[in-house]
Amino acid sequence: MSDKSEVAGQILDGLRLMHSDPVCELNFKTPFELLVAVILSAQCTDKRVNEVTATLFRKYNTPEDFAGIDVHELERLIYSCGFYKNKAANIIKAATDILVRFGGKVPSTVEELVTLAGVGRKTANVVYAVAFGGQAMAVDTHVLRLANRIGFVRTDKPEVVEKALTAAIPESRWTEAHHLLIHHGRYVCKARNPECDKCTICAYCDYYASLCGKQE
Repeated sequence: MSDKSEVAGQILDGLRLMHSDPVCELNFKTPFELLVAVILSAQCTDKRVNEVTATLFRKYNTPEDFAGIDVHELERLIYSCGFYKNKAANIIKAATDILVRFGGKVPSTVEELVTLAGVGRKTANVVYAVAFGGQAMAVDTHVLRLANRIGFVRTDKPEVVEKALTAAIPESRWTEAHHLLIHHGRYVCKARNPECDKCTICAYCDYYASLCGKQE
Protein backbone atom coordinates (compact mmCIF):
# COMPACT_ATOMS: atom_id res chain seq x y z
CA MET A 1 0.00 0.00 0.00
CA SER A 2 1.43 3.38 -1.01
CA ASP A 3 0.71 6.87 0.33
CA LYS A 4 -0.14 5.54 3.78
CA SER A 5 -0.97 8.91 5.30
CA GLU A 6 -3.23 9.88 2.42
CA VAL A 7 -5.39 6.76 2.55
CA ALA A 8 -5.44 6.19 6.32
CA GLY A 9 -8.52 8.36 6.77
CA GLN A 10 -10.33 6.53 3.98
CA ILE A 11 -9.51 3.20 5.60
CA LEU A 12 -10.86 4.38 8.95
CA ASP A 13 -14.00 5.74 7.30
CA GLY A 14 -14.48 2.39 5.60
CA LEU A 15 -14.10 0.53 8.87
CA ARG A 16 -16.63 2.91 10.42
CA LEU A 17 -19.23 1.62 7.97
CA MET A 18 -18.86 -1.82 9.53
CA HIS A 19 -18.21 -0.90 13.14
CA SER A 20 -20.25 2.20 13.94
CA ASP A 21 -19.44 2.58 17.63
CA PRO A 22 -16.49 0.41 18.66
CA VAL A 23 -15.57 0.58 22.34
CA CYS A 24 -13.42 -1.31 24.82
CA GLU A 25 -15.21 -4.58 25.57
CA LEU A 26 -13.67 -5.07 29.01
CA ASN A 27 -16.06 -4.37 31.89
CA PHE A 28 -14.86 -1.87 34.48
CA LYS A 29 -16.07 0.97 36.68
CA THR A 30 -12.83 2.73 37.62
CA PRO A 31 -9.41 3.30 36.04
CA PHE A 32 -7.94 0.80 38.50
CA GLU A 33 -10.44 -1.90 37.53
CA LEU A 34 -9.58 -1.27 33.89
CA LEU A 35 -5.87 -1.57 34.66
CA VAL A 36 -6.41 -4.94 36.34
CA ALA A 37 -8.64 -6.14 33.50
CA VAL A 38 -6.11 -5.17 30.82
CA ILE A 39 -3.30 -6.95 32.69
CA LEU A 40 -5.51 -10.05 32.87
CA SER A 41 -6.33 -9.80 29.15
CA ALA A 42 -2.80 -10.66 28.02
CA GLN A 43 -3.08 -13.91 26.02
CA CYS A 44 -6.71 -14.15 27.12
CA THR A 45 -10.05 -13.16 25.60
CA ASP A 46 -12.03 -10.17 26.84
CA LYS A 47 -15.00 -12.52 27.34
CA ARG A 48 -13.04 -14.69 29.76
CA VAL A 49 -11.63 -11.67 31.59
CA ASN A 50 -15.13 -10.26 32.05
CA GLU A 51 -16.29 -13.57 33.49
CA VAL A 52 -13.41 -13.55 35.97
CA THR A 53 -13.69 -9.89 36.99
CA ALA A 54 -17.45 -10.19 37.50
CA THR A 55 -16.59 -12.24 40.59
CA LEU A 56 -13.23 -10.68 41.39
CA PHE A 57 -14.38 -7.06 41.50
CA ARG A 58 -17.28 -7.81 43.82
CA LYS A 59 -14.76 -8.46 46.61
CA TYR A 60 -11.57 -6.71 45.46
CA ASN A 61 -11.68 -3.51 43.41
CA THR A 62 -9.28 -0.91 44.84
CA PRO A 63 -5.48 -0.63 45.07
CA GLU A 64 -5.83 -1.12 48.84
CA ASP A 65 -7.73 -4.37 48.29
CA PHE A 66 -5.18 -5.82 45.89
CA ALA A 67 -2.13 -4.62 47.80
CA GLY A 68 -3.37 -6.60 50.79
CA ILE A 69 -4.67 -9.72 49.05
CA ASP A 70 -2.95 -13.06 49.56
CA VAL A 71 -1.18 -13.93 46.32
CA HIS A 72 -2.48 -17.51 46.35
CA GLU A 73 -6.04 -16.26 46.74
CA LEU A 74 -5.60 -13.96 43.75
CA GLU A 75 -4.01 -16.75 41.72
CA ARG A 76 -7.04 -18.92 42.44
CA LEU A 77 -9.47 -16.21 41.38
CA ILE A 78 -7.72 -15.40 38.08
CA TYR A 79 -6.50 -18.93 37.24
CA SER A 80 -8.65 -19.31 34.12
CA CYS A 81 -7.10 -16.19 32.53
CA GLY A 82 -3.79 -18.00 32.09
CA PHE A 83 -0.30 -16.98 33.23
CA TYR A 84 -2.00 -16.50 36.59
CA LYS A 85 1.18 -16.52 38.71
CA ASN A 86 2.83 -13.66 36.81
CA LYS A 87 -0.42 -11.74 36.52
CA ALA A 88 -1.20 -12.06 40.22
CA ALA A 89 2.29 -10.93 41.23
CA ASN A 90 2.18 -7.97 38.84
CA ILE A 91 -1.28 -6.84 39.92
CA ILE A 92 -0.27 -6.86 43.60
CA LYS A 93 2.98 -5.00 42.83
CA ALA A 94 1.17 -2.46 40.66
CA ALA A 95 -1.46 -1.87 43.35
CA THR A 96 1.23 -1.39 45.99
CA ASP A 97 3.13 1.00 43.74
CA ILE A 98 -0.01 3.02 43.06
CA LEU A 99 -0.48 3.43 46.81
CA VAL A 100 3.14 4.26 47.58
CA ARG A 101 4.11 6.37 44.58
CA PHE A 102 0.85 7.79 43.26
CA GLY A 103 -1.24 8.42 46.36
CA GLY A 104 -3.67 5.61 45.61
CA LYS A 105 -4.68 6.94 42.18
CA VAL A 106 -3.87 5.30 38.85
CA PRO A 107 -1.43 7.58 37.02
CA SER A 108 -2.95 9.27 34.00
CA THR A 109 0.01 9.40 31.61
CA VAL A 110 1.57 6.67 29.51
CA GLU A 111 5.02 7.57 30.83
CA GLU A 112 3.93 6.97 34.42
CA LEU A 113 1.76 3.95 33.68
CA VAL A 114 4.60 1.98 32.11
CA THR A 115 6.55 2.23 35.38
CA LEU A 116 4.00 -0.05 37.05
CA ALA A 117 4.59 -3.80 37.27
CA GLY A 118 3.07 -5.74 34.40
CA VAL A 119 2.29 -2.62 32.39
CA GLY A 120 3.83 -2.35 28.93
CA ARG A 121 3.00 0.19 26.26
CA LYS A 122 -0.11 -1.67 25.09
CA THR A 123 -1.63 -1.76 28.56
CA ALA A 124 -0.59 1.83 29.28
CA ASN A 125 -2.06 3.06 26.00
CA VAL A 126 -5.38 1.28 26.63
CA VAL A 127 -5.72 2.72 30.14
CA TYR A 128 -4.68 6.19 28.98
CA ALA A 129 -7.14 6.14 26.07
CA VAL A 130 -10.12 4.41 27.66
CA ALA A 131 -9.96 5.52 31.29
CA PHE A 132 -8.59 9.03 30.77
CA GLY A 133 -9.84 9.92 27.29
CA GLY A 134 -6.40 10.31 25.75
CA GLN A 135 -5.36 9.64 22.17
CA ALA A 136 -3.24 6.50 21.94
CA MET A 137 -2.55 3.59 19.61
CA ALA A 138 -2.49 0.39 21.67
CA VAL A 139 -1.11 -2.49 19.61
CA ASP A 140 -2.54 -5.89 20.50
CA THR A 141 -2.51 -9.04 18.36
CA HIS A 142 -5.46 -7.82 16.26
CA VAL A 143 -3.93 -4.43 15.52
CA LEU A 144 -0.58 -6.00 14.71
CA ARG A 145 -2.16 -8.52 12.34
CA LEU A 146 -4.28 -5.94 10.50
CA ALA A 147 -1.46 -3.43 10.19
CA ASN A 148 0.54 -6.09 8.40
CA ARG A 149 -2.31 -7.38 6.27
CA ILE A 150 -3.39 -3.92 5.13
CA GLY A 151 0.20 -2.98 4.39
CA PHE A 152 1.11 -0.30 6.91
CA VAL A 153 4.08 -2.39 8.08
CA ARG A 154 5.96 -5.64 7.60
CA THR A 155 6.97 -6.48 11.14
CA ASP A 156 6.03 -8.50 14.21
CA LYS A 157 7.27 -5.82 16.61
CA PRO A 158 4.44 -3.91 18.34
CA GLU A 159 6.58 -0.82 18.91
CA VAL A 160 7.28 -0.55 15.17
CA VAL A 161 3.57 -0.98 14.40
CA GLU A 162 2.65 1.74 16.90
CA LYS A 163 5.17 4.13 15.35
CA ALA A 164 3.97 3.44 11.81
CA LEU A 165 0.27 3.80 12.63
CA THR A 166 0.68 6.99 14.66
CA ALA A 167 2.72 8.45 11.80
CA ALA A 168 0.04 7.63 9.22
CA ILE A 169 -3.08 8.43 11.26
CA PRO A 170 -3.94 11.89 12.64
CA GLU A 171 -3.52 12.02 16.41
CA SER A 172 -7.17 12.98 16.83
CA ARG A 173 -8.12 9.53 15.49
CA TRP A 174 -5.57 7.28 17.23
CA THR A 175 -7.97 5.89 19.83
CA GLU A 176 -10.77 5.52 17.29
CA ALA A 177 -8.40 3.68 14.97
CA HIS A 178 -7.29 1.36 17.78
CA HIS A 179 -10.88 0.33 18.50
CA LEU A 180 -11.80 0.01 14.82
CA LEU A 181 -8.83 -2.23 14.08
CA ILE A 182 -9.48 -4.42 17.12
CA HIS A 183 -13.14 -4.90 16.27
CA HIS A 184 -12.36 -5.58 12.62
CA GLY A 185 -9.71 -8.11 13.59
CA ARG A 186 -11.96 -9.77 16.14
CA TYR A 187 -15.10 -10.05 14.03
CA VAL A 188 -14.11 -9.84 10.34
CA CYS A 189 -10.38 -9.98 9.56
CA LYS A 190 -9.81 -12.98 11.80
CA ALA A 191 -6.47 -14.72 12.21
CA ARG A 192 -7.91 -17.80 10.52
CA ASN A 193 -10.36 -17.59 7.65
CA PRO A 194 -10.74 -13.80 7.37
CA GLU A 195 -14.13 -12.85 5.94
CA CYS A 196 -12.92 -10.71 3.06
CA ASP A 197 -16.35 -10.83 1.41
CA LYS A 198 -17.71 -8.74 4.29
CA CYS A 199 -14.85 -6.23 4.37
CA THR A 200 -15.26 -2.58 3.38
CA ILE A 201 -11.54 -1.83 2.94
CA CYS A 202 -10.47 -4.55 0.49
CA ALA A 203 -9.43 -1.90 -2.03
CA TYR A 204 -6.67 -0.79 0.35
CA CYS A 205 -5.61 -4.21 1.59
CA ASP A 206 -2.36 -5.85 0.47
CA TYR A 207 -3.52 -9.22 1.85
CA TYR A 208 -6.69 -9.13 -0.26
CA ALA A 209 -4.70 -8.05 -3.31
CA SER A 210 -2.42 -11.04 -2.87
CA LEU A 211 -5.45 -13.36 -2.73
CA CYS A 212 -6.83 -11.85 -5.94
CA GLY A 213 -3.42 -12.34 -7.57
CA LYS A 214 -3.40 -16.00 -6.66
CA GLN A 215 -6.85 -16.49 -8.18
CA GLU A 216 -5.88 -14.98 -11.55
